[in-house]
Parts: sequence; C-alpha cells; structure tokens
Amino acid sequence: MKQIIAMGGGGFSMEPDNPLLDTYILNQSGKNNPRICFIPTASGDSDDYISRFYTFFEKQECQPSYLSLFRPPTRDLESFILEKDIIYVGGGNTKNLLVL
Repeated sequence: MKQIIAMGGGGFSMEPDNPLLDTYILNQSGKNNPRICFIPTASGDSDDYISRFYTFFEKQECQPSYLSLFRPPTRDLESFILEKDIIYVGGGNTKNLLVL
C-alpha cells in the first residue's frame, strides 16, 4: 500500500532529540531495513540539512540516501526513485522545488 505522509515541521531537522515522527515514517514502510531517500531541493540542497538527515537516519535500521535535483546522480531518475521504499521531501522554498 502506498501512502503520503505530510507534516509541517518536526522530525530530524527540527527536533533531533525527538525521533517519533521519523521512526513512524520508517515503520510505515513495512520493511525491516527500508531504503529512504531524502530530497532536499527546496532548501537548495543545504549541506547542513543533508548532514542532519544522515546523522539521524544512519543510526536507524534503514538505508539512507539523498537525491539532488540540482546534480542528479543518474539520468534515469524514475528507476532511482522507484527502488526506494520511502521518499522524504524536505521543506524550504517550494516554488524553487517545483521549478526543478
């Protein structure tokens, strides 16, 4: 079953000592070791934001990665995205994200 979980703040980026939202998201995948991909484009691929993502998720039972739409790792974005269990889209400037 596919689903969208929308949140307005919180999680690893705002409450690093409160893992409830992020562990909830991981648990919703139904996988023991889900592949989670962070898309930080709305923040301009902020190095600090990406670092906070990895700092949290590397300690969890998951396989974290991130996708830069400014510097895509592959031309085949569809395959890259479809192999992930969770797509975590970070906040920031939504207009810039949609332009890309």
